Amino acid sequence: VQLVESGGGWVQPGGSLRLSCAASGFTFSRYLMRWFRQVPGKERELVASISRYGRTTNYAASAKDRFTISRDNVKSTLYLQMNNLKAEDTAVYYCNAENYWGQGTQVTVSS
Repeated sequence: VQLVESGGGWVQPGGSLRLSCAASGFTFSRYLMRWFRQVPGKERELVASISRYGRTTNYAASAKDRFTISRDNVKSTLYLQMNNLKAEDTAVYYCNAENYWGQGTQVTVSS
């Protein structure tokens, strides 16, 4: 099983980023998928989740109305579109499928 995140980087407040998570080694469409984020010294925080076929999505209050989670089961890829980014969104972002985790991608929001 492998989950590989990409798309992180530095962006100014108000900017946008699109994270991707390429999955392999398991049947992607059978898993609910989640994005988490973590700041050093704090617990990992659930940002968003999406059901197996994308019909149901859920967001943390901090992400609602700014982030959009989506998936492409043909490409076995999970996405997180992040708009109107704020300094407090700075964190390492991880994709998750049950007990499987990616290595994370750093998102830094600063001026």
